Amino acid sequence: MKTTVRLEKAIQKLYIAFHNNTLNPECCKQCAVGNILDNRDSWKHLSDSHGALELNYVGLVHQNLNRKFNGYSPLELLKIEATFLEGCGFQIPIHYKNKKPKNPTDKDVLFNGLSEVIKLLCELDAVDNVMDYTNLFEFGNEKPKYNIELSY
Repeated sequence: MKTTVRLEKAIQKLYIAFHNNTLNPECCKQCAVGNILDNRDSWKHLSDSHGALELNYVGLVHQNLNRKFNGYSPLELLKIEATFLEGCGFQIPIHYKNKKPKNPTDKDVLFNGLSEVIKLLCELDAVDNVMDYTNLFEFGNEKPKYNIELSY
């Protein structure tokens, strides 16, 4: 499957963060966007609250100047973060009164958030979802459409 450079890099960074336990939806440096942007939190100045989908003045300036951050526009970054937070079970934007998961760093919670982010990243780059495994179960003439070598 052909992917883009920014997609490859983003997935690699998220994969490493997930397995190194450095993924935290409540931390601007360790959330999905924080990890994509090399654990920097400067992106949080693009909106007025964590998880918001509206750019503030600073965000609008960067968006209108066509600025990219590791390949992503300010609007794309906000959408990625909102998708991650919602996938993890947060009500956005993050606020102490809004719903949140009991254990935000639970691996199952993070996996759900990452699955949604990867789906979005693939959509942004017009690539088939790399997490979609349904084609493995396609068949024709009562035989699997794809052969998979299994090692025991």
